[in-house]
Amino acid sequence: MVRHMILRRYGLILAFACPLSIGAPALAIDLIYTPVNPSFGGNALNSGHLLAIAGAQREATASDVPGEDVDPILDIGTEQPGNEAADLFVRQLQGRLFSALAGQVTEAIFGENPQNNGTVTFGDTSVTFDRTLDSIRLTIVDSLDGTVTEIVVPQLVTN
Repeated sequence: MVRHMILRRYGLILAFACPLSIGAPALAIDLIYTPVNPSFGGNALNSGHLLAIAGAQREATASDVPGEDVDPILDIGTEQPGNEAADLFVRQLQGRLFSALAGQVTEAIFGENPQNNGTVTFGDTSVTFDRTLDSIRLTIVDSLDGTVTEIVVPQLVTN
């Protein structure tokens, strides 16, 4: 008898609880749209990837893409007589040397013993950096053609 009453009681509870749960409002969180492009408020770390994709698409579709006689990196003609393998080797070597220079500058600015200012010279190129409270200013000078490039990198300030 007690067993029958317990089953009957749970049956009544289920009979009333099921329709109530169906009619109850659903709990959910709001969906928040975040754009991908940093120009429209997206993550700033996406900019390099988006620029690379845009550059690849532009080269594939633009009518002013350099032909095979123009070096796409230096934008100069490559019709000079010479060995193509040697030219490729020199370009790759230059790329590695500039990468090593960038590593030295990065180590001097952010390494184990970061400096407030300094100059790193590589051949005809010198890179000078100055750290301020909120940014790091890089000045790149090419003494061959007198080109000066300035880059300001914002610095994360934590309290």
